[in-house]
Amino acid sequence: METISLSPSASKTAASAKEDLQFKITVAGGVFLLVFVAGYLLQSAPPHDKYGYLIGRDFVNTWMGARAALGGHIDQLFHLQVYMKHLVATFGPMVPHNWSYPPSLLLFIWPLGFLPYIAACAVWSVTGMAAYVGSAATVDRSWRYLAFVAVTPAIGINLFCGQNGFFTAALLILVFRFWDERPIVAGLILGAMLYKPHLVVLFPLALALSGRWRVIAAAGVSALTLAGLTALIFGHDIWSEYFRLVVPVQQAVMRYGTGFLTMMPTGFMQARMLGAGYWLAWLVQIPFTLLALAALVWTFVKRRDPVLSYAVLITASFVVTPYAFDYDMVVFGWLAAMLWTRFGAVWDRRLLLAVWTLPVAMLFYGEWYLPLAAPLMALFLLRLVSLLRGESIVAPAAQTA
Repeated sequence: METISLSPSASKTAASAKEDLQFKITVAGGVFLLVFVAGYLLQSAPPHDKYGYLIGRDFVNTWMGARAALGGHIDQLFHLQVYMKHLVATFGPMVPHNWSYPPSLLLFIWPLGFLPYIAACAVWSVTGMAAYVGSAATVDRSWRYLAFVAVTPAIGINLFCGQNGFFTAALLILVFRFWDERPIVAGLILGAMLYKPHLVVLFPLALALSGRWRVIAAAGVSALTLAGLTALIFGHDIWSEYFRLVVPVQQAVMRYGTGFLTMMPTGFMQARMLGAGYWLAWLVQIPFTLLALAALVWTFVKRRDPVLSYAVLITASFVVTPYAFDYDMVVFGWLAAMLWTRFGAVWDRRLLLAVWTLPVAMLFYGEWYLPLAAPLMALFLLRLVSLLRGESIVAPAAQTA
């Protein structure tokens, strides 16, 4: 069989075409974000948007948590009826909210309580965006890469919802940046994910399979320290009250909640969107969970290409769980920038862009009751594994001592 190889000039042309396409997509992403954010704000009447929600929507929980932490009234957060009563007293009649975060988050958000709501929301958004792009810059500082990182459509969803996807992405990026070079630092950062543990449930397995024991140990120390400080500062019973009062509400949300199903790219929630009952939805979730576990074990049982391996870990972390939101997917903007040169074929780039735009696109899929988000995430995971199978790069051994 005759082997055909690209000449140096042909390779340069292909690389230039990739850069041109990336630039066009970056411009389109930037225009979308500007129009989206400007349109949302112009149609709002602060502190409410045109739909009657507070600007920043879910940020109200963060701000109320900060105020409660400053005032020493944490019990106002955990009791659902009491919490809603304080929300209404502060903002007037509004859509029901519930506090859902592990109390360790209070250690980080309390300074926001010194600011009025809108000012605090602005600081939260700007700081989060800076943390996200800044963490990405520790990996690569080229302008094309950072521009692509900074215009991922998930940013618009995160700003709209006032959520913490920026900070989640920043932490996950820094774990990748340091887990071989500075494993203790990476572990301490990973421990901070205690505020969203369901998104890193596969990390201990991946770290153990790859022999990154110092990352595991440091993450355990970090998480336990944060839990202990939370109890020391806010009361020894704060964790028991959280599990007694907050966790049952979250379980009820999983079982009966409906208003957010189009925002969740998981097999479980996609099934519920189509009307499946609780246990049938779990049956739908099982194949996704098994796929994520199999892909993760196969990837990390030996050392492989580090970028593709980490992409498997992040993607599997979203596929394995029944509970994840589109605003949590800011990290996929960074992954897309990291993987752009790895996805050379036309269909590969289309798949990558489909995942890149998914946080916004799935809202439209949901309007038409098209359960495409979870299968798309699974397909992306399978393609990452396929690329790893054909890799020719041998990743350097991590520190295991």
